[in-house]
Amino acid sequence: MSVGNEESDIRRHLERAIGLAVQNVADGGGPFGALVVTARGSAFEGTNRVTLDNDPTAHAEVVAIRAAAAGTANFDLHGSVLYTSCEPCPLCLASALWARIERVYYAADRHGAAAAGFDDALFYEYFDGTRPELLPVAHEEIPTSDLPFDAWRANAARTDY
Repeated sequence: MSVGNEESDIRRHLERAIGLAVQNVADGGGPFGALVVTARGSAFEGTNRVTLDNDPTAHAEVVAIRAAAAGTANFDLHGSVLYTSCEPCPLCLASALWARIERVYYAADRHGAAAAGFDDALFYEYFDGTRPELLPVAHEEIPTSDLPFDAWRANAARTDY
């Protein structure tokens, strides 16, 4: 594939993600759209369904990743590309990492989202280590803490991921 075609594909997929986001607003959802394009060229779409489903994890990117995993019958989306209407938040980036997405392209950035009332800056600060008080996390030693991992290692029928 030539670079010109690749740039054209990126723009086309980002325009689709933006179109999904705009339609989602008209349908009562949030202003975010995304699609996962697999290595084989299949596209799986997602829109922000947080308020529609009362699910704080139903971000457009996560919904698209879930659709791609279900549609390919595989949790490993290695070789896939995520296109999204806006810069992914830490939840969506972590989801893309877990799905083994190869690359992410986004249109609007976090500053545009903040100007529209979607300010994820606190979450970025938390993960930068500058705002640990947002969600205190503590490790507690207990004797049985490794039992689930022992069971996992002993399970010969497990599916590694």
